[in-house]
Amino acid sequence: MSSKERPTLGGTRIKTRKRNIAAPLDPAAFSDAVVQIYLDNAGDLELIAKSIESSDLNFSRYGDTFFEVVFTGGRTQPGTTKPDEGDRHPYSIIECEPKREVILPSVIYIQKILRRRPFLIKNLENVMRKFLQSLELFEENERKKLAIFTALAFSQKLSGLPPETVFQPLLKDNLVAKGLVLSFMTDFFKEYLIDNSLDDLISILKRGKVEENLLDIFPPTKRSNEAFSEHFTKEGLVALVEYNEKKNFEVKLKEMKSSLTAQLTDEADTSEVIETVKLRVRDAKLPDIEVVRILWDVLMDAVQWSGKNQQQNANAALRQVKTWAELLNTFCTTGKLELELMYKVQMQCYEDAKLMKLFPEIVRSLYDQDVLAEDTILHWFRKGTNSKGRYEIFSRHLSYYNKTSSPWGVWNLSFHYTYVTYCCLFGTGTGKPL
Repeated sequence: MSSKERPTLGGTRIKTRKRNIAAPLDPAAFSDAVVQIYLDNAGDLELIAKSIESSDLNFSRYGDTFFEVVFTGGRTQPGTTKPDEGDRHPYSIIECEPKREVILPSVIYIQKILRRRPFLIKNLENVMRKFLQSLELFEENERKKLAIFTALAFSQKLSGLPPETVFQPLLKDNLVAKGLVLSFMTDFFKEYLIDNSLDDLISILKRGKVEENLLDIFPPTKRSNEAFSEHFTKEGLVALVEYNEKKNFEVKLKEMKSSLTAQLTDEADTSEVIETVKLRVRDAKLPDIEVVRILWDVLMDAVQWSGKNQQQNANAALRQVKTWAELLNTFCTTGKLELELMYKVQMQCYEDAKLMKLFPEIVRSLYDQDVLAEDTILHWFRKGTNSKGRYEIFSRHLSYYNKTSSPWGVWNLSFHYTYVTYCCLFGTGTGKPL
């Protein structure tokens, strides 16, 4: 290999590239400086906020350290909540009393800091995530303080603190199994609902992606709707229990509708469908009135509707009623349930364009199939709470009496309507005296 020097271009100088020289991280010095501000102002958060505002501390580099000092009174060891070496102050959130009136000033103080330094919100998220993932390292009263702070932070709308930052780190299996998450969330719910509505709470839980799986905060051995109701009723959160029961009820209704619609679409045997309904009703403890409403919805959902042909839609609906009359008859066992079915049919016929003007034909078909009794229909006509379509469907029969006089003179109007109704549904349909 040649030892000759390589040729160089004359008249040039090789310049050394300049690099940014980064100062070494010194979180300990930053922590001590913030602690000293707390000590100098004897924990007065108003004065501390002013001192921090006028200081030249590098918050962009040590944002996490700053919030560690705010929450715990000093710097914590990496990856834990254990105190690290250095100065500490006794005015932290963890050291105060577990009362909302004591913790609220700290929330307002942090809000002021974040308004002046919005970039610190990410550091607040980081520290809260670390603390919530390490709940087992805190004492019970310290966990309660964190829960109260979290509730007040959302109540005060703390500079857009994302709910998922708070709730998702909690769902660690070991924290859930020990019951720490349930305890934390219970304290959070109770504190938040003091100043906010249940709807506000549900909105936060949805944004935090935990509303659909509230049972996941319970230990696996207690993860049931019964345990949910028992626990939160005992804690005085009856509104949350009622919400959960309503949500579970709606889920069961949806599952039942989906299952029955599939069976009807596949033209399953009527007896098989009846057994399915009975099983679902028993498991979900559905009230009889709700079952009747579901069955009608399912019948109509399973119809193959035509896009534009109104006559085809009418024929399909009437054919569906006739085919599954036995199913309806099985569960319409009382006059009250029959009346509820009439109301359901009535509302759909006058709200769904596909079934417009089909109400009298459906009622007649249900009567012919022994689903609706004569007394039920007459009761609906005389005393029904919904008058929509009550007189329109018999207008062509009533017109007979507008053009001719009765052989018995002027009738009482209510008797007039009742008689025409009877003729329309059960008689010749002419509306003439029999």
